[in-house]
Amino acid sequence: MSFDPADPAVLADPYPVFAALRAEADVHVSEPLGQAVAVSHAACSAVLRHRGLGRLWTDARPVEAFAAFNLLHRNSLLENEPPTHTRLRRLISAAFGRGHTERLRPWVDSLAETMVEDLAAAIAEDGSADLLAHLAAPLPIQVIGELLGVPGSDRGLLQPWSNAIVKMYEYGLPAEQAAEAERAAGEFVAYLRELAAHRRGTPGEDLVSDLVAVRDDGDRLSDDELVATAVLLLMAGHEATVNVIGNGVHALLAHRAEWNRLTPELLPTAVEELIRFDAPLQLFERTATEPVQIAGHRIEPGEKIAALLGAAARDPLVFPDPDRLDIGRSPNAHLGFGAGIHYCVGAPLARVEIAAALRALRSRLPELAAAEAPVRRPQFVIRGWAALPVTV
Repeated sequence: MSFDPADPAVLADPYPVFAALRAEADVHVSEPLGQAVAVSHAACSAVLRHRGLGRLWTDARPVEAFAAFNLLHRNSLLENEPPTHTRLRRLISAAFGRGHTERLRPWVDSLAETMVEDLAAAIAEDGSADLLAHLAAPLPIQVIGELLGVPGSDRGLLQPWSNAIVKMYEYGLPAEQAAEAERAAGEFVAYLRELAAHRRGTPGEDLVSDLVAVRDDGDRLSDDELVATAVLLLMAGHEATVNVIGNGVHALLAHRAEWNRLTPELLPTAVEELIRFDAPLQLFERTATEPVQIAGHRIEPGEKIAALLGAAARDPLVFPDPDRLDIGRSPNAHLGFGAGIHYCVGAPLARVEIAAALRALRSRLPELAAAEAPVRRPQFVIRGWAALPVTV
């Protein structure tokens, strides 16, 4: 059995297809994707953790047409394996470990409350409003802008850049959108170089200042590595958080008992369950550096295999009654932040943002409800809504 990631039915609800695939085998060869795909939790976890499977960057081609996009990925923590990955992670974790998540926590809570007040005002005025436009999309952009020290007047640049660049991760991207991704990458690279240069002379409390200053036995991040790190944090932090909030609130409103059940005490488990229930990132690739066996399927050096994270998240061998939304679910061994050495360095901050959004919505708008059918984004890998109209 195979599946077409461009099929509208799959885009609307891939989980029945994933269940059928899992029932047949843990690993399948997908002709549309041109690679093997793991669909069980055990197989996906093995793909993410196996040291014979790595993130091996291959430049987008033609190389001369994607100079900035390729620069960002060649120097990215996510796209490198040890020893480069080990070195980058040590430096980046040292900078991140200087209390940024706790520094931002009260500010994020206050920001979410302000945005939900604006959402409530828009609903009161028009009868309904788009939760994505008022909360899910702008919240992570503002948080990442604050984390990086991007001036408030420039933060409107970040979301269009991110939206354009991440489209390169989809399959069968039209040439004009690929060109737009390269333009966005080039603009972001230039902006971050200027910001980093400014922070060298005028450091602040932001992460870019710490990335500029971090040292380890004389080692430091190069300019390209610093820029790639900042862009990775934007793309991973923005896209994933937008879609956890959007997908999650949609799920809660569709399962009213769980929305009504949401209390401050249940926020930690609710955040994990929303990441699991409708995964914002559906697919994550690895490339074999040696012959590897995953669930009996052999992958030769140079061949790719993808972990279908949405399929892993509904595996009944790990999650009892996996198609049921349960905001008190514990334990919850989802793979939404990855696993192994590439586990998401920004996971703690993402959890703070999602919890802040849910807390503010449940407190200020307890009668929140769907206003009309939401509009699905037509992409498979990054799963989310283009619009999510809500009312009270």
